[in-house]
Amino acid sequence: MNKADLVVEVAKVVSTKKEAKAAVDCILSTISGALKKKQTVTLIGFGTFKVEKRKARKGRNPKTGEPLKIKAKNVPKFVAGKALKDAV
Repeated sequence: MNKADLVVEVAKVVSTKKEAKAAVDCILSTISGALKKKQTVTLIGFGTFKVEKRKARKGRNPKTGEPLKIKAKNVPKFVAGKALKDAV
């Protein structure tokens, strides 16, 4: 399922496809905005979106095999909730 499929499913509940697209876009932008501020977003029964700090580490160039340094960075992480795990 992609974003367009999700909009179609939401449109079955709300009155129009235009409103469904606006709702999906709003949810996704709100979650992205919260993660930019390093906030945690918890959806009870679904899961938790959070930001984790990935440490700097050593890597290797796959073409040449020479070692290189990979910088530390923040990455988004999703942890599935119990209800979602049970459903799957």
